[in-house]
Amino acid sequence: MSQTEHDVIIIGGGHHGLTAAAYLARAGVDVCILEGRHEWGGALYTAEVTAPGFCHNIHANFMEFLHVMPFFQDFDLPSLGARTIYPEIQAGIAFKDGRPPVLIYRNDMIEETAKSFAVYSKHDAETWRDLKTKANQLELIVSAALYTPPLKWNQGETPPSPLLPAHNLFSLFGLDEEMAFKSVRDCIDECFESDEVRALLYRVAIEFAAPSLEWPGSGYFFLFACLVMPGCWRMMVGGTHRLNGAMVTACIKSGATMRESSRVRRILMEGGRAAGVELVDGKRLMARKAVVSAIGLKDTFLKLLGEEHLSPYARRRTKNFKDGPDQVLGSVAMALHEPPKYKSAKWDPGIDRAWYQVVGYDSAKDVLDYCRAGHCDRIPELPAAAVWINSLWDATQAPAGKHNLTGWYFFPRASALTEAEWEEVRETYNEKFLTLYGEFAPNMTRDNVIADYLHTPLDQHRGMRMREGDFGHGAMSLDQMMGLRPFAGASHYGTEVPGLYLAGSCTHPGGGVTAACGYNAVKVLCEDLGLPQSVWQNPARFY
Repeated sequence: MSQTEHDVIIIGGGHHGLTAAAYLARAGVDVCILEGRHEWGGALYTAEVTAPGFCHNIHANFMEFLHVMPFFQDFDLPSLGARTIYPEIQAGIAFKDGRPPVLIYRNDMIEETAKSFAVYSKHDAETWRDLKTKANQLELIVSAALYTPPLKWNQGETPPSPLLPAHNLFSLFGLDEEMAFKSVRDCIDECFESDEVRALLYRVAIEFAAPSLEWPGSGYFFLFACLVMPGCWRMMVGGTHRLNGAMVTACIKSGATMRESSRVRRILMEGGRAAGVELVDGKRLMARKAVVSAIGLKDTFLKLLGEEHLSPYARRRTKNFKDGPDQVLGSVAMALHEPPKYKSAKWDPGIDRAWYQVVGYDSAKDVLDYCRAGHCDRIPELPAAAVWINSLWDATQAPAGKHNLTGWYFFPRASALTEAEWEEVRETYNEKFLTLYGEFAPNMTRDNVIADYLHTPLDQHRGMRMREGDFGHGAMSLDQMMGLRPFAGASHYGTEVPGLYLAGSCTHPGGGVTAACGYNAVKVLCEDLGLPQSVWQNPARFY
């Protein structure tokens, strides 16, 4: 049996694993990162799934953190090919009867958003002006919360409450602290009165992993998903795989050993500590200092490590860790002759140029009903979606004169339907969506569609290795947030198993293209391995 030795072995070549590998390698650590697929980057995946020349970001599309992401700055990813576009009109919702759309503009265009809101409510315009101004001012504080490990918790101590920082943040926004106990819907409804504005904000909230809009105690997501994030969204020129490529290049330049198509069978234990891994081909890779898992919690602890190496507490918490349903998506892709032309554009043509276009909902209630379906293991009866036509901004993503549409449905977990039922969804749901789409944008007929594709949660479960199709590798419920993620005893990236660390989206701050889980794990590893803080510190920022 062949055997190789490294200082640190990282399991999983998603963007969090790549982040940890690049920083550690730059510090002179002998790092080997293993990816089971033949593709790096996890959900940073772009493919021609409809027709030749049409590029679709099958999963990650929003790049909302690049301007604050340490990895992006520290490794100068733009110089490695990760170029971005910052669309002026970030989001918009159109309506079936052609009434005026509601638009959200970039962070530096607060007045334009307020003007759009004022069509329906002067109160909502003033509220947005006030809250978004504060959100821009507080952006660095929110960033520091993302890129800082939670306080370490030991059994026997009182578990940390994720509501405490939420209380403080509401206070900084000038809102009542008890709103942290409210649901996202309650917070939106309390701050905004227009049904049209509420409909857009409801959809934006569930887009960014907010738990069910009606779960009490999820108010934090109102601040994060509705106020902080809309307005800072970037898109990658050429597709999100360009960010993946730049991160891989940074790892190689830093000296990391990269092994794709190297699936791990099990984590090896010696002397009571994680000592390496065994691949499915029988090859053993030993780790002198640490094994870092950048994949899901259950796959790490139950499948690769084995529950016999866990305490009863860790075993119980792992088995009861919830996957989805609030972060389970189906990706729709269509190759188009021309982009959608909405009825609502007669009032404001900006809706036709909005980067994120919400279509299929005519009221806030429509969004609520849609959200409820996935949480009840049902396919939404209303085949609505939110879509991007990236070719409006980046002509490289579609053939000359043509356009690429990609979007997200919110679906139930992969296990909620049988394989045959998911196949039926794949064959029929896009057609239902297209029929509905035509009621909002009359040119969106079958004749305008060259080809289409639907990527289901089951596809994500099998292909991208997202358990249940959950892109966050664990629900963002109150008991699985911040210092309780993935559970209190493993929330500091180290685990109860000596030498084994977590760095995937199952840790704080969760899913999304933040590179924060890998970055925070590096901070902990530097402390535990005696590496200098200069590995991750940058004088230009305080986190």
